[in-house]
Amino acid sequence: MTTTTLERPDTHATAAPQTKAPQPIEHVSIICSKSTLDMAYPGLILANAARMSGIDATLFFTFWGLDIITENKIDELHVATVGNPSMPIPTMVGGLPGMESIASRKMKKDLEKLDIPPVREMIEILHDSGAKIYACQMAMDMFGLGREDLVPQVDGVLSAMDFYDKSAGAQLLFI
Repeated sequence: MTTTTLERPDTHATAAPQTKAPQPIEHVSIICSKSTLDMAYPGLILANAARMSGIDATLFFTFWGLDIITENKIDELHVATVGNPSMPIPTMVGGLPGMESIASRKMKKDLEKLDIPPVREMIEILHDSGAKIYACQMAMDMFGLGREDLVPQVDGVLSAMDFYDKSAGAQLLFI
């Protein structure tokens, strides 16, 4: 008869955990879906920071975000004062005539103090830096817009599937 002895594993020897160094970001794809002034800037600023860091940037404007790249709306973006939980005024006050205008002027002044250019200029800077700017085909169809309605810096109009193809391997951000 053979006896097998089970040995207790060595609990004192611990293997060093294998940690893999994080890989640098090489490409970001940013979906811009809202058109208020306070929602236009996050995507534009992130794309600009990416380009300044040598990271490829793709912007995809869909639904109301199309206003950011629509020629007759790009200069008229405003801050929403109603339904904005971060607005430091009561909703009822935000709904008074002129409140959106006041809030928008204040935000534009604050951005100017920080040397952040207007939205149109940000789009131009991004385009000139090599960022890719696309409009969503379905949203364009839904809102009855044509390529001629967009600012000239738009590189094309894509389906959502085409956007995913162009975003292969990218970090995806939805704003």
